Formats: sequence, C-alpha cells, structure tokens
Amino acid sequence: MQNKIILLLAALFLITPKIDAQDEVNAITTAAPFLLITPDGRSGGMGDIGVATSPDFNSQHHNPAKAAFNDMEFSIGVNFTPWMRELVNDVYLGGFSVTNKLNERSAWAASFKYFTLGEIQLTDNDGNDISIEKPNELAVDGTYALKLSESFSLGVTLRYIRSDFALKVQNSDLQTVNSFGVDVSGYFESAESNFGDFNGLFRGGFNISNIGPKVSYVPGGRENFIPTNMKLGAGFDFILDDYNKVALTLETTKLLVPTPPSDFDNSIGFFEGMFSSFGDAPGGFSEEIKEFTWAIGSEYMYSDAFAFRAGYFHESDTKGARKFFTVGAGFKFRAASIDFSYLFNASDINNPLENTLRFSLGFNLGESFSYF
Repeated sequence: MQNKIILLLAALFLITPKIDAQDEVNAITTAAPFLLITPDGRSGGMGDIGVATSPDFNSQHHNPAKAAFNDMEFSIGVNFTPWMRELVNDVYLGGFSVTNKLNERSAWAASFKYFTLGEIQLTDNDGNDISIEKPNELAVDGTYALKLSESFSLGVTLRYIRSDFALKVQNSDLQTVNSFGVDVSGYFESAESNFGDFNGLFRGGFNISNIGPKVSYVPGGRENFIPTNMKLGAGFDFILDDYNKVALTLETTKLLVPTPPSDFDNSIGFFEGMFSSFGDAPGGFSEEIKEFTWAIGSEYMYSDAFAFRAGYFHESDTKGARKFFTVGAGFKFRAASIDFSYLFNASDINNPLENTLRFSLGFNLGESFSYF
C-alpha cells in the first residue's frame, strides 16, 4: 500500500495538476517540471518573465546569453522559493548562480537548483512506520556566452539533471533518474536612442531550454519527455531622465513536447518531438495556439537603487489554467541587492505560490567592466 501512495505523490509532482470541467482539457505533462519554476524575486514580480529583461544575477535561468552583457566582472545570485506553503512547510526550491565576465565579448555562468518534497513518512499496510523518505530533484549547469556584435549575443548551456524519487523499501520499482539537457539562447540590446522627451532602448531574447533525451522512472516503463521549453520576448526601456526608468516587457512560452495522445506508443524521440509539437494537437491550429502562454511585466527603477514591479501571466484554461498577477520590489545597497515578489492567483485552480513571498539576493564583486 505504501508504494501506491508514494507513486501517487510522485505523480503529482512529476506533472502539473490540471483541473477543468470541460472535456477538451488536454494538458501537456513532463518529467522534472521543477526546471521551469521561476526561482528569483525580480522576475517573480513581473509575471515570471525574464528572457528579454536587462541582465541580472539570475539571467542563467531565463536567458543565459545575457551573461555576455553583464556590467560587472563577477556576480552571485542566491534564491529561495517556498512551494505549497499553505499545505506544507518543508517543500521549496533553492539555488544560486554565478556569472563571470571574461572580457568585452564573452562570459561564463553556472547555476545550481535544488527542489525538495520534504519528508514523507512510509507506512506498511497496517499503518506501522517503516522509514522516512526525502524525495528531491536537482540541476547543475554551465554556460558560455559570446557577443557576436555590439548588440547581440548567443549562449550555449549544458545541464545535468537528477530526479530522485526512488524508495529504499522492498517491492519499489521507482528509480533515480540521471539525464542532461542543452540550452540555446540569444539576447539583443540596442544602443540608447533619443525619442524626443525621453531616451530609450529595445531588448529582445529567446531561449530554447532543456533539449535532452526522454527519461523513465520505472525500469522498462514508459519514457517521459523532460520540459523542453521555448521562450520568446521583447521589451522597451523608457529612460525618462538620469534617475527614472520604466521597462515594459512581453513574453511568450511554449513547451516543445508532443501533445497527448501523439506519443501513445512511446515511439517519438525528443528531437523529433520538438518539431512535431508545433502541429500535433488533436484540435488543430486552434489548440496549438492555446499551448502558448503569455505574460507582461513592468519595472520602475529609481536611481538604480529602488525598483517597483508588477506583472500578469496567462495560460489557457484547457492547458493548465494558470493565471496570476504579481507585484514585487527591489533594493540595492552598494554591491548587494535584494528582491521580493508576491503572487495573487486569478484562476479557479490553486497555485502553489499563493500567499507566498519569494526573495533573492545578489552580490556584485570586482570592478565595473566598463573600466577594463
């Protein structure tokens, strides 16, 4: 009995729950969805966007190519995100990132993410305690980013993924999964131009993340796609004067994973699945469009010392029904920064981040690269 219970718990975290009263619900599920959780307070305050925002301590998650535009020689970001805090107090996502500018054109970056389901008590059929399990997942990655011009950079990322839901009890078929993924990303940032009463610049970016093989949690069992994901975004910075700046950014994402039941016979490979995901929805083009999420975020910055942020995220009711507003703030104290965000659910589906405060810390070390 305990194995069935844990299998159910594992399934709940291996996929994103989708609940809807209509028959046309056809959500895409993947293994290791923790890879898609926004880890930082800045992006969390702008509707979870980040692929086309200005470079920061957490560019490695949203768009690794931004590392080549980093202003500082060396930066470190630390994140903590409670998960399902209204139900439990020991489930969370934590991690850190490091970025090092090598020269005017190139940089490297790395990050570590750790997602834990907390402690789970195993019992036998009679209700007797057997052991305590601590299921967890983690990812470690590294990036090299290079400027191809003054306004555009590319980044390539290699990621190691470990998902440990294996049980240390008899008759358990669950096994630890070890896999890898690759990201290909790009970032554009125009030169500052005058638009009459204000200056401004354009930003744009893309990131195709977690390109990698399918995995199986049961030996010889069905293989699951990891969350290969495409992000596209564009934004504009309104530079009002030397002290005031407003940034607006729009972003869309799509899972590059086949829509059920396209892979019912488990025969589609991960590379083929990326391309077939654009045209395999049973409902045709109208359903494919619903697989794109969209989000809009804004950030007001005063004197590069204080920021106020707001955003909105939208997902179709038939593909997950995630809808939420976010607000956030950030403060900079010399070489250190701290960012907070809070989420307001706008959907009938419960959100694991409801009534939860996300925060992140950042540290700039070394001199500004503009002096090199």
